[in-house]
Amino acid sequence: MPRHAPAASTTLHGVLMRVHGVGVLLTGASGVGKSELALELLSRGHRLVADDAAEFTMARGVLRGRCPPLLQGFIEARSLGILNVRRLYGSRSVLGTTRLDLIVALDTPGALPETGLERLSGQRSTRKVLGIDVPAVSIPVRLGHNLAVLVEAACRDDRLRRQGYRADADLTRRQMLEIRKQDPRPSPGKPK
Repeated sequence: MPRHAPAASTTLHGVLMRVHGVGVLLTGASGVGKSELALELLSRGHRLVADDAAEFTMARGVLRGRCPPLLQGFIEARSLGILNVRRLYGSRSVLGTTRLDLIVALDTPGALPETGLERLSGQRSTRKVLGIDVPAVSIPVRLGHNLAVLVEAACRDDRLRRQGYRADADLTRRQMLEIRKQDPRPSPGKPK
């Protein structure tokens, strides 16, 4: 009987949630507001998988995250202490496992260099988890920003990107078409 190799695994610091069908890991420095953001997302009907530490395994090229059993269903919020999410928000608010689709890094303003291009395409990168490139987006934590709305939009945008649509490329294409309409010069290689 052949023996199967154990699945690769790792534990990452952050809050793992399911937002609009997207498995998203909220990361950032201690005290940046990950758990408070998770509470806001829970109040909007999204689901918690793990607070503080999420365990990830990879099987057949898919990363899946879960909560260590001892911590499942609990969240620690500064000033409030430990909260039982299932009792606060109901049994549907806690999910046992989710695929890892996106990482959202909550950063302090100025943590990443700004070139102006981030206004068009955001602060996007990838992060390797168990050898898999996971899309990542950085959101600076600023006074007055509604982080829950930004995370929801990032998750919806991730779904669109997986389907092949990119808003930045769409807008750039539209701009180029408009510029060509306004430019009376012929394109290179075309007769006048």
